Amino acid sequence: MRRALDSGWYILGPEVRAFEAEFASYLGLREGVGVASGTDAVELALRALGVGPGDAVYTVSNTAVATVVGVERTGAVPILVDVDDTYTLDPASLAEALAADQRPGGARPRAVVVVHLYGQPAAMSEIMRIARGAGLFVVEDCAQAHGARQDGRLAATWGDIAAFSFYPTKNLGALGDGGLVATDDPALAARARELRQYGWRDRYVSAVVGMNSRLDELQAAVLRAKLPYLDEDNARRRAIAARYEARLAGSAVTTPAVASGVEHVFHQYVVRSFRRDELMAWLLERGISTAIHYPVPIHMQPAYAGRLPIVVELAVTERIAGEILSLPIFPSLSDDDVNLVIEALLEWSESVSGIAAGVGPAQ
Repeated sequence: MRRALDSGWYILGPEVRAFEAEFASYLGLREGVGVASGTDAVELALRALGVGPGDAVYTVSNTAVATVVGVERTGAVPILVDVDDTYTLDPASLAEALAADQRPGGARPRAVVVVHLYGQPAAMSEIMRIARGAGLFVVEDCAQAHGARQDGRLAATWGDIAAFSFYPTKNLGALGDGGLVATDDPALAARARELRQYGWRDRYVSAVVGMNSRLDELQAAVLRAKLPYLDEDNARRRAIAARYEARLAGSAVTTPAVASGVEHVFHQYVVRSFRRDELMAWLLERGISTAIHYPVPIHMQPAYAGRLPIVVELAVTERIAGEILSLPIFPSLSDDDVNLVIEALLEWSESVSGIAAGVGPAQ
C-alpha cells in the first residue's frame, strides 16, 4: 500500500496491470481486466460479448441480487432457472427453460450466467453442452469461487468469459469493492477494457458507449499481496468444512452436497434444516453468529416479483430459501471455535431429537 501511495498513481496504474497479469496467470488465462466491483464485472462481461437490449440471459434466482443487476444493466432480460441439491444451476432446468420459448418481447436467447455459489462450481460440462447446443455465450460468475475446481479445471476457465468480485469477505478479498473480468480471448478483453473507461481507445475519445468501472491501485496492491495465500486459505476452509462434515453427520441438519470431481472452496458452509430459524436463534444465544445466503429468492423480492419472466418451476430454489443457514467459516477461524459451533449444533440436535428437524434431498 505504501508503494502504491508513493507512486502518485492511484487509478489503472502499475499495480492494477501487475495484478491483472498475476491473477490471469493463476487462472491459466491470458487476460484479466480489473474493474470496480463484481456487479460491474458481470455487466462488462456480457457487454463485451455484445449482449444487450432484445437479448435473453439465463441465470439462477438462488444468488446474490448482483447477478441479476448486472444482467439488467445491459438492457437484456434475465430468465431465471432452478438449482439442484448443490445449490447451483440445474442443467435440466436450463434445458427446460430454453425449450419453453416464452421470452418476453421475443427476446432472443443469447447467454447464460452460471453462478458458482458458496464455493462450488456448477455442473459445467453439462451446462456447456446445453449452452453450445443452443448457441449461447457462457459467462461464469465466480464471485464466490476463487480457486474452485471441477474435474481439475478452475472456475473461470470453462466459458467464454468470467466475472470475479473482490468484496472484502470473498475468498480473495480487497479492503473495499473491486472486481475483474477474466477471459482467454484477447478481443473480449480489449472490449472490456474499452467499456470500463467510457469506451476510450484513445484517451478522452469514446469509440463506444462505456462506463466508469476501474479497479484502483490501492486495492490492486492489497490483492497482489493476498493472492499468494489464496490456495492456503482455501485449504484451511476445506479443513474446517471436513470437520463440520465429520461431526455433523447424522445430526438434525443436512450438510452441503459436494458434486463428484469438485474441489469446493467453501466461501460459505451452508447447512439446511426445517427448523432453521430456531437453530439460528439457538446459536446466537450461545454467541455464534450465522447468516442466510440468501433469504429471499430474487424472483420473490419486492423489486422483482411479478416483473421477471418465470418460464420453469423454481421449486428447489423456493424450498431451500426457508432452510439454508451459513455457519462460520473463514481461514482464521480456530479449531476451538469450530468445535464450539459443532458442540452447539449437536446440543441443539439432541434437544430436537425425535422431531422432524432435518431435510431431505433438494430435488
